[in-house]
This record gives sequence, structure tokens and C-alpha cells, in this order.
Amino acid sequence: MQQIPVYVFTGFLDSGKTKFIQETLEDERFNAGERTLLLVFEEGEEEYDISAYPHQNVYVEVLDQQSVTTKELQALAKKHKAQRVVAELNGMQLVGDLYTRFPEDWAVAQEVMFADSTTFMTYNANMRNLVMDKLVGAQMVVFNRLEPDEDIMPFHKLARAASRKIDILYDYTDGTTKFDDIVDPLPFDIEAPVILVKDEDYALWYRDVTEEPRKYDGKTVSFKGQVAMLRRDKNGMFAPGRFVMTCCVDDIQFCGIPCRYDKSRSLESRSWVQVEAKITAEKHPLYKGELGPVLTALRVEPAEPAEPDVATF
Repeated sequence: MQQIPVYVFTGFLDSGKTKFIQETLEDERFNAGERTLLLVFEEGEEEYDISAYPHQNVYVEVLDQQSVTTKELQALAKKHKAQRVVAELNGMQLVGDLYTRFPEDWAVAQEVMFADSTTFMTYNANMRNLVMDKLVGAQMVVFNRLEPDEDIMPFHKLARAASRKIDILYDYTDGTTKFDDIVDPLPFDIEAPVILVKDEDYALWYRDVTEEPRKYDGKTVSFKGQVAMLRRDKNGMFAPGRFVMTCCVDDIQFCGIPCRYDKSRSLESRSWVQVEAKITAEKHPLYKGELGPVLTALRVEPAEPAEPDVATF
């Protein structure tokens, strides 16, 4: 089955999505004649001008992101014989909800978020779940309409709270742009003989080790977590971890790591333990074919509950 690449642009109303897409489709380097289905899920003040494109085979469809179905998307791709899809999403809807309705042969090639710096922190204060929803999945975020002397640290911290891998671009009102080059030191020493993860740093460590498991391959870690049993690996394995909150109560989820331990059957589910274990980067069903961290326990001892019990960034 041939995959149709999808280029997704997210952000709230009047954040600059339409202008960027318009300029991109005017660029011969991006628009070399491919049949492009342009899906518009949010209409702002800017409008698309197809006459400005070097090639005219761009087909605009305005849709309701909340109600559009897989069959409708398939029909539009077939109707226009689309070779690729460009989608401008509605900032007030969750990105993942739409992705579940993408046809099987649609593959997200890139997701970019646009953020108006003059309103972004207000959105974050009042609709943090929608903000984090877009930051977590994006490969890059563009903070635009920044004053040349404006403090970028609040934007940097917010983006890094969502993802350590996301590229951050600052777009200033004087026409200059700059990529974020701020280095955030981890709050634990990954070169220590035993990486000691404090209770308050579990969320950061979990994200880092799952995003870059090779970096931790062969290292030893010590952390506090709750016992969770694995359905597929009941014999000799469990998954110590913590409940982690990314942005709000609604998105709390258990984040555990599979751990080999020959006495796992003696552990009580949801009990707190201090784990010291060797880390290896390998494939496990939890990682759906990708490399991920797998622990081999060196020591598992009862522990007092972490404070607070839910880990945050």
C-alpha cells in the first residue's frame, strides 16, 4: 500500500498557520507539481490564493474537524487523486482525535505548531490541555510576533516540558528568526556509577530514557516506583513506574518500564518499591517494535510512597 504523506499545521486561531502554508505552497521547492489536497479545518482572516502557486493542482477542501469521517477523507483523496495532504487544524480540537480518523494509507510526515507569543501564555493558563496536546506531537514549534528584546525563557520551558526533542524557532517582529539553542542540564547525573533519580525528577527521567534508550544502554539506575504487573510477561517480570501528569488531571497515566526480576510474583501490585537496575535498550511488546528501555533488577526493596505520588514535569 502506497503511503500518502500528510503535513500537519497546528495552533490557535490567528497564529500564522495560513500565512505559512500559503508561502510554502508558493515555493517551487515544496510545490513542484504534486497533486496536493489542502484540508482546512479552521477558517481565519487569511485566505488561500491558489493563483499565486507555481502549480495549480492544489485542491482546497473546508471541513469540520469534529465530525469529518475516515470515509469522507478517503473520498476526497480519491476525488483529487491526491499525492500528498496538507492540513490546517482547528486549534480548539485535539490533534489525536483527528489522527484516529485518518485513512490507513495516510502517514504524518511532519507536524508543526504555530504560536502567537502575544496570546500563547493566556491559552496555556486557560486551556493547557489543548496547548500540550499540540506541543507533545509536534516536531517543531514556531513562536512568532516576538519583540527583539523579549524574554524567550517562558516559551522555552513550556515547549521543553512537553518534549525534549521538539525544535523551537523564534520569529521576531523585526523580520529575524532564531532557533532555540538553550541547553537544559538534566537534574541527575547519567555518568554516575548509579543514576540516582529523585522522586520529583521521575517524569523527566522517564521521558528521557524512553526517548533516548541507547543513551542509557548499560547504565545502572535507582528510583522509587509503584509495582505494576505485565499481562504478557507474567513470569519473572514487572513494570515499576509512577503515575505521571503532563498538563492536567485528565491526562494522568501510568508510566512504567518493564523489569526482569525473578521474585516478581512476590510483589504486591501498587506497592511502593525502591528499584536498582541495569538498563538495556531493546525491543519489547510495550514499544511496538521500537527500541526502548528494559530493566534487569539488581535490588528491589519496599519503600515509602513518593511525595507527591503523581509525578509532573
